Amino acid sequence: MISRQQLQQAVEQQLLQADQLEPLYQFLRPLDDVSEIADQSEEPLKFIRSFGDVFITLGIVLLVFAINMAQLSGYQYLIPVAGFVLISEWLVRVRKLALPGIALLLATLYFINKAIAFDHQHATTLGLAILSFASLLYYLRYRMPFSLLPFAAGLVAIVILQSGLKVLENPIIFAGLGLAVFVLAMVFDMLDTKRVSQLSDSAFWLHLLAAPLIVHGTMFSMITSPHEWIQSINMETIILLFFTFFFLLALLIDRRAMLISTQLYILYAATQLLQHQFGNSQNIVMYILLGLGFFVIFFGTYWYLARRLIFGFLAGTALSRFVPDLKQCDTRH
Repeated sequence: MISRQQLQQAVEQQLLQADQLEPLYQFLRPLDDVSEIADQSEEPLKFIRSFGDVFITLGIVLLVFAINMAQLSGYQYLIPVAGFVLISEWLVRVRKLALPGIALLLATLYFINKAIAFDHQHATTLGLAILSFASLLYYLRYRMPFSLLPFAAGLVAIVILQSGLKVLENPIIFAGLGLAVFVLAMVFDMLDTKRVSQLSDSAFWLHLLAAPLIVHGTMFSMITSPHEWIQSINMETIILLFFTFFFLLALLIDRRAMLISTQLYILYAATQLLQHQFGNSQNIVMYILLGLGFFVIFFGTYWYLARRLIFGFLAGTALSRFVPDLKQCDTRH
């Protein structure tokens, strides 16, 4: 955005006539306003500023592979941890690079993991707490939204480990934990309904974790339920109704990220339902994929139109204060 001060400097350097300053400034302002609205009309993903970010990230990946091939052991792995933290000071804190920051955090957690000899087969509360705390420190230091994803995931794992519950036999626990993460994500979202700050970006990553926990826990609870009254229900229909509700919820709070984890479950449910209705056709999966593909493309294109048509009547109500503008338009369509 060109400021009035920049235009004044152009006048002082005789690049612009003084009487042209105000008309030019008034001409440029609407263009900047439209650009800002267009940028804010989409769910923000501030991963990459340029191909340079990808190039830097590739360098970080190469460093990780090289260090992993070195003959390090035990607490020696804290040396590369310190190195990646120093790099983070420049690339994340000073230059605010998102994609390299994600790679640096993952590299830092990876070598912390190597240093404390933690793995999924010998998970300990202490090991999980260290990794979660490191992610939290990264967030507090660099304000990088992605940091909340491993932090929340670590807390979920700690709760599962400490509870002693057999989550594979009781998948509804996943749904409950996912709901807790979803509530936390909504707190961030409600603090930034305009989607202009890091709070909204933080919510994005929490939604990305919450959705698969909720979907997986709910689906497996229904599919594996021993209760006869649940088994007597047309399960495929119930699953499709669940996903319809889930889609409407994502539409209401304007979070397409929630729908990423639902695609395989929708494919399974629709396949089972149509096979029962029309028999075992070899092409049935192809037809479902075609339908799902068109569905995603359509709602990806006309997301805000659908949102206005379905939830526009809620604009001005108490609920509308906690979600993005229900009358919002995508200025590019």
